[in-house]
Amino acid sequence: MKRAMGLLGALLLAGGLGAGHAGAQQLMNGAGATFPYPIYSKWFDEYTRVDPSVRFNYQSIGSGGGIRQISEQTVDFGASDGPMTDEQLAKAPRPLLHVPTVLGAVVATYNLPVDPKLRFTPELLADIFLGKITSWNDPKIATVNPGVTLPRTPILVVHRSDGSGTTYIWVDYLSKVSKEWETKVGRGTSVKWPVGLGGKGNEGVAGQVKNTPGAIGYVELAYATKNRLPAAPVRNAAGKFVEPTIASTTAAAAAAASHMPADFRVSLTNSPGDDAYPIASFTWLLVYKDQSDETKGKALVKFLWWSSHEGQKYAADLLYAPLPAQVVKQIEAALSQITFKGKPLLAAR
Repeated sequence: MKRAMGLLGALLLAGGLGAGHAGAQQLMNGAGATFPYPIYSKWFDEYTRVDPSVRFNYQSIGSGGGIRQISEQTVDFGASDGPMTDEQLAKAPRPLLHVPTVLGAVVATYNLPVDPKLRFTPELLADIFLGKITSWNDPKIATVNPGVTLPRTPILVVHRSDGSGTTYIWVDYLSKVSKEWETKVGRGTSVKWPVGLGGKGNEGVAGQVKNTPGAIGYVELAYATKNRLPAAPVRNAAGKFVEPTIASTTAAAAAAASHMPADFRVSLTNSPGDDAYPIASFTWLLVYKDQSDETKGKALVKFLWWSSHEGQKYAADLLYAPLPAQVVKQIEAALSQITFKGKPLLAAR
């Protein structure tokens, strides 16, 4: 994460210096999801070599903030891992598009002495986050993890304190696997948590878990890996315990890709298939279908084309799954619909 932060700082500095030097440089402002922040930082850096006239300023503030800022038109693009609701879309001043960028896994991560390799069932995760299981040596955890020595340590749940697409993915999954969760807590980028302590951003949750013995939280896979935290296998809809990996995230997308809705607002949690990791999602950039600035609109569409094509080669190194080919084809069609005063902005291909 430090490297990603340093990368973005250098990027913004380069953007600021370049803007004064080049004169014609375009600064694109975006805000939102922390889930894809590592890959977006990489893309914005690489893209300066593709189009040196454009610089990106991206604020990693959580999906709720991204939805709010694009709706208020204070940024050129928003970012979210939870799709906007029909109500949110209706409140926006003009039609907004969801453009999928990559896929990622949200993982259960924890901090216990001697770092035991634990696995979880849907029922265990729901009961822990509902506050029904409060100690790590609970028989229900022991039954799912035979042969593992579990400490008597109290469980401290860590969740997001900000509006978060990572939260949306997590609670969307819990709502699908637990009727009690669906009834008592439900879905949303923010929910009323039954128990636990809040952390801001994926960074904040990873930090709290890392520094708190007995903690359990949920973060995007790259944040667990960067912080050297475990990423637990979870039992999927087919009854298999599956590790969160690029391959298992891709497997989760396979079923959805063949019948992707036109607006791309789809849930991948608890996907069918033996190899599918059950807590996976697309993440989206949010852009206005009709752009208010022609120059910025052209630059944005050009970047979106690049990120959905050439940019995908950077995904795996940062622990994201690249977009399925059939979804890329649908994105091409969506980008051709982005306009300025009704005039398409996508250059002829």
